Amino acid sequence: MKIVSQALGIALIGGVWFFLLPTMTQASGEALPVQALEQCHQGRLATDRAARLAHFQEGQRLGEQAVAADEGSADAHFALFCNLGELLRIDGETLTSLFGLRRMMKELDRTLEIVPTHLEALSAKGTLLVKLPSLLGGDVKEGERLLQQVIQQAPKAVNARLALARVRCARGQHDEAMALASAALVIAQTQKQMDFIPEAEALLQQARVNGAKSKESRS
Repeated sequence: MKIVSQALGIALIGGVWFFLLPTMTQASGEALPVQALEQCHQGRLATDRAARLAHFQEGQRLGEQAVAADEGSADAHFALFCNLGELLRIDGETLTSLFGLRRMMKELDRTLEIVPTHLEALSAKGTLLVKLPSLLGGDVKEGERLLQQVIQQAPKAVNARLALARVRCARGQHDEAMALASAALVIAQTQKQMDFIPEAEALLQQARVNGAKSKESRS
C-alpha cells in the first residue's frame, strides 16, 4: 500500500493548499468547511502524532457536520476529503487503506460533481489519478488532462506542475519535466510555499540528470 500513501501525501499536501483558505468571517454554516480545512492544515503542521490525530479527527467531525448541514456544499465535501485522506495515511501503509480510500474518493468525486471547476479538487484528483495504479482507479491520461486544466486556470498552482513533471519524467520527456519543475520552483519561492521548494528542487535535479543520461545513451 506504499503507493497509496505516497499518492495521498502528494495530493493532500498540494491539492489542498495552493489557494489561501477563505476568511473565517463567514456565516456559521459556511464557516464549518473552513474550520474543517483549518484542522486539516494544522494537523499537517503538527509534528506529534497525537496532535495530528486530534486535528484530523476534529476536522473529520466538522467536515461531516458541514456535509450534514449542506449536502450540496462542494467545500464541505472537500474539507471532509482532506481530513479523511490525512487520517488514512497518518500511520503509513495499512491494509485498511483500501476501504478508507473508497470513502475519501467518494467525497472528492462528490465535490467535483457539485462544482466541476473546483480547482483544489481537480488538482487533488489529477494527482491521485496519475499516481494510483489502475486497480485502485488510477488513470494517467485523465489525470494529466485534469492537471493541465488546473495549470491553465490557476497559473500559480505548484502541485499540479510537480505532478505533471513526474509523469513527463517517468515517460522520458525530460525537457518538459524540467520546464514544469523549474516553473514550480520559481512559483514556490515567490509565493514562499516552503513545503514545495525541496520537492521542486529534487524533481528538477532528477529531470536534469535523467535528461543528461538519455542524451549520452543516444550519442
